[in-house]
Amino acid sequence: VQLQASGGGLVQAGGSLRLSCACSGRTFTTFAMGWFRQASGKQREFVAAISWNGDSAHYADSVKGRFTISRDNAKNTAYLQMNSLKPEDSAVYYCAGGFVSVNVVHYGGMDYWGKGTQVTVSS
Repeated sequence: VQLQASGGGLVQAGGSLRLSCACSGRTFTTFAMGWFRQASGKQREFVAAISWNGDSAHYADSVKGRFTISRDNAKNTAYLQMNSLKPEDSAVYYCAGGFVSVNVVHYGGMDYWGKGTQVTVSS
């Protein structure tokens, strides 16, 4: 299984970006997906998670109401819609898949990690 994140870039504060995470392999529909981020000089942190069938999602408090996680199992792809971006959202964003409950994705114990995509929000 390989995960490939894309969609990052440079955006002004208040703008939007949509990240995608494409999954190779046939197991995509069997695991929960999560997005994490790591800003320069900081530890990696949880951003959002979605269950294998998309019926449950969880968010970090810092992004609630601004970010939306979704998935399209027919396309083996997960998404992170980011609205009302702030400079403090700037980070490398990683997608990850895990054979875990969506309720524990935030602990970071995922089975597969993609390479990150840089998001930079200018003030």
